[in-house]
Amino acid sequence: MKSEKIHVIITNSQKKVRIPTGMRMLVRRTCTAVLRYEGFSDAAEISVTFVDNEGIRALNAQYRDRDIETDVLSFPMGSNGVYDTNLDTGSKILGDIVISMERAQEQAILYGHSLEREVGYLTAHSVLHLLGYDHMEPIDKVHMREKEEAVMQQLGLEVDLSV
Repeated sequence: MKSEKIHVIITNSQKKVRIPTGMRMLVRRTCTAVLRYEGFSDAAEISVTFVDNEGIRALNAQYRDRDIETDVLSFPMGSNGVYDTNLDTGSKILGDIVISMERAQEQAILYGHSLEREVGYLTAHSVLHLLGYDHMEPIDKVHMREKEEAVMQQLGLEVDLSV
């Protein structure tokens, strides 16, 4: 089965954290890896925006009625496997991902791994949300975590448990 083109639109809307070289490519590779892992073979479009804590807090308050910073927000554009199609490209519009680079940097330090690993994980987590996965129930959380870690391993971003 031939994999169709995956278009990831990345916007940096913050100035607090320098975006390392290769970060945009990592986000694109992560989106592609999750979609392939899940067997999504249509052409797809995903928007990823890097913001600061203030920016994500405002979005969290506006869309989730939670006036607090978070690491990542996902805004799926489809449900039950049905997505709008970009009429110009024929791509399925999966949705938007917003990552707080400030929070990602804080969490990378807290968890003792690289910023790249943290952003890769947050991206994988969010793409799964765009595909309809949730983690409200404990068993769903376990299934999502297994998928996230499988993708992290494929990308060489697994956690070194020997440290």
